[in-house]
Amino acid sequence: MEKETICVQGGYESKNGEPRVLPIYQSTTYSYDSSEELAKLFDLSKDGHMYSRISNPTVAAVEKKVAALEGGVGAMMTSSGQAASLISVLNITSSGDNFICFSNLYGGTTNLFAVTLKKLGIEARFVSLEDSDEDIEKLIDEKTTLIFAETISNPSLEVLDIERYAKLAHKNGIPLIVDNTFATPMLCRPFEWGADIVVHSTSKYMDGHAEVVGGMIVDSGKFDWSKYKGLSEPDESYHGVTYTKDFKELAYITKARVQLMRDLGSTPSPFSAFLLNNGLETLHLRMLRHSENALAVAKHLKESKKVSWVNYPGLEDDKYHVLANKYLDNGLSSGVVSFGTINGKEGATRFMDSLKLAKICVHVADLRTCVLHPASTTHRQLTDEQLESAGVKPEFIRFSTGIENINDILSDIDQALEKV
Repeated sequence: MEKETICVQGGYESKNGEPRVLPIYQSTTYSYDSSEELAKLFDLSKDGHMYSRISNPTVAAVEKKVAALEGGVGAMMTSSGQAASLISVLNITSSGDNFICFSNLYGGTTNLFAVTLKKLGIEARFVSLEDSDEDIEKLIDEKTTLIFAETISNPSLEVLDIERYAKLAHKNGIPLIVDNTFATPMLCRPFEWGADIVVHSTSKYMDGHAEVVGGMIVDSGKFDWSKYKGLSEPDESYHGVTYTKDFKELAYITKARVQLMRDLGSTPSPFSAFLLNNGLETLHLRMLRHSENALAVAKHLKESKKVSWVNYPGLEDDKYHVLANKYLDNGLSSGVVSFGTINGKEGATRFMDSLKLAKICVHVADLRTCVLHPASTTHRQLTDEQLESAGVKPEFIRFSTGIENINDILSDIDQALEKV
């Protein structure tokens, strides 16, 4: 099926007399006819659901849909996007290891990697998109486990050269993990360009209604995990199961589920999965409208004397326009526009406080237009140096363009700019 059809019908197929709509299996547990059958589940020798902390039929259907959208072999839903990022790294990284990541990551991810993982003995080595391959390779050693990046960075809107960094990662025998939240598989499928693992904050465009927090990890099934002991050596907590041997292309995502989800418990509820599925059914329609509206907003802002700069990959003069045309479907660059007003932070605050249609929210990628000042909110915990590396200036405004009528959005912008 094509992606648009997968959005609507992927993951769940009703049989004769069954519900047409994905059911909510609101149950913590499942019954079996024999103790032997349940024991096989716990030995990982049989497929099925043993306990909803690890898997659930409603959740599994949504995982299957997202895996199909991304072109992966399997997926695992988590309770949040932050949990997805954490587990994607911990699945192949232990105390004493390090990994490469980019300084333009979302502020919460940067804090997770630079502060919390550091406490666990894991070192995040930050690099810039401006760094050469040679400079990045200087930071890679025998304890480096992966490279982590975002397709479209939040909120600086830099577009990742996926093919370049996939080749760099594979040259050094490590995988490339890409956060594809802003692009979604409707605009970009990183696996087609060499990425190995994809993560999502499904709370954003995938849900699209600001109703439910969630995350997703998707496995391409293509990376050779033989040098990773946690995947290629027996797991004693499952009586010697070896993931690469027993689950082959599903090794990574299986370990993430039966070991890390089992132990960390970052479990999504069935109802959360149901709401996410509702959002996914219209993802293909919304991403087109988000992108069209955002491009119109970016062009409009460029014409204002109250605006000092505008970043949006869809603009022809944007630094990342060429990469956007290469990696994003028809150059569509999602719904987020970043810009700065005159008069610095004071101008940005006055603009935001004057908006009527758009609301100030600690959220992004909602069907309703919303706006945020990252330096004082989502990126507040970062140092001045980290803010600069992330491209977050004092006047920086993250404008998340919704799917309302574009004339109403532009009118709201104009009346707010008059106050600056």
